[in-house]
Amino acid sequence: MKFATSVRLFGAAAVASLLMAPAAQADSGFYVGAGLGESDVSDTVSLNDDSLAYKAMAGYIFDLPAVDFGVELAYADFGGASENFGGGNQIDVDVKGLAGFGTVGLDLGLFGMYAKAGFASWDFDLSATGLPSVSADGSDPAYGIGLRFTFSSVELRAEYERFEVEDNALGIDDSINMISVGAIWRF
Repeated sequence: MKFATSVRLFGAAAVASLLMAPAAQADSGFYVGAGLGESDVSDTVSLNDDSLAYKAMAGYIFDLPAVDFGVELAYADFGGASENFGGGNQIDVDVKGLAGFGTVGLDLGLFGMYAKAGFASWDFDLSATGLPSVSADGSDPAYGIGLRFTFSSVELRAEYERFEVEDNALGIDDSINMISVGAIWRF
């Protein structure tokens, strides 16, 4: 599925969740989870590619009536991008990251929505045919929004996240957009 189609489906789900049941209170506590999705790695070397991405996360939710606050730590493998320039010449980019977020959510019955903001520590690897590999790492802002459906201790999620990746020494000025679906288990 193309990234633009994913964004449209995510937007439709966001509007539908606003029309759902009145606020309810979920449980506070720790959670662990995982997600699978698609990332769009766009960079200054003119590579644009949608890749299979996955993540694992853990966090804690402080739940209040109708609103909850939380903290989340997530590891993501964004996949990468590649471009074949003919004659066996190819450039490959691979990006991974560890992110810490603060979250705020709104409970709408079984459904809810949330936003998160924080920082991601990223690792960027670039290789090109016939040239030595180049690596860079750093920390930059990350943020996202999501929808959730909670049933007992299990929560299903659909998320859009954006990770900034900038390294002035290598001239990297990227943004990674990730759309994912996943599940968490609260305990």
